[in-house]
Amino acid sequence: MRYSKKENECLYKFTNAYFGLLMEIHKLIAKQGITRGCKPYIKMNKSHLSKKEINRGEVVNGNEIRDGIFDFIKSQYPDFSRESIISIGELNKYRRLYLTKLIEQEKGDLAAIDKDVMDAIRNNSILSENLQEDIDTAITLGQRMADKIASFGGSWTFIIAFFSFLTLWIIANIWLLASNTFDPYPFILLNLMLSCIAAIQAPIIMMSQNRQGQKDRQRAELDYKINLKSELEIQLLNEKIDHLLVHQNKKLLEVQEVQIDYLEDLMKELKNSKPDHKK
Repeated sequence: MRYSKKENECLYKFTNAYFGLLMEIHKLIAKQGITRGCKPYIKMNKSHLSKKEINRGEVVNGNEIRDGIFDFIKSQYPDFSRESIISIGELNKYRRLYLTKLIEQEKGDLAAIDKDVMDAIRNNSILSENLQEDIDTAITLGQRMADKIASFGGSWTFIIAFFSFLTLWIIANIWLLASNTFDPYPFILLNLMLSCIAAIQAPIIMMSQNRQGQKDRQRAELDYKINLKSELEIQLLNEKIDHLLVHQNKKLLEVQEVQIDYLEDLMKELKNSKPDHKK
């Protein structure tokens, strides 16, 4: 069947208009992401990290990333921002790296705290010194003799020896030397000797007591320093333990938040996979 020239021109114009309209409809459908009778059009986005295209369902915006993981990614990619996008696979990768960093940092913090505690215990040995050796090396000969005399005068040996000497003195002057006594009754020479011994022994004992009091003061001062040092170290250890507990709780909460993110992503993937199985 032949058409006239005018009919051919009209048919040509109609065909061009028809295909032009189809092209416009196709562009509009592609722009809206809708097609008829086939799979929907998915706009592809590029990852800020790998520069690879990612599907719309795998896109993660920077605003959806937690601060700790975001800062960790930004430390490796300084131009990464809240408007940047990455894929779920890349986010899971940096989650694992971030958790590894937290665990290593936690071990480092524990090691630092253990080191501080060991240093404090080591410093404690400086105060726990043998005070008796320092005192013995600083005393003079007279002070040492005073200590020996005071120690002997306050023992049962001195008492027994003293009464034995008195008994022998009395027996000698009453029975053994009755005709030629050097200290007859009432034993005036013995009384003079006993008075001199008491007069000399009293200040010697007082000297020893003064030195003993000085020792006691030095020991009390050393005990006070040790107790004060121990109290300060216990207080410091309590502060470190409190800091450690708070720090660990913070790290555990952060790890728990990352694990919750994992679970939420898994739930989303399961929900998205259910419609595909139904189809």
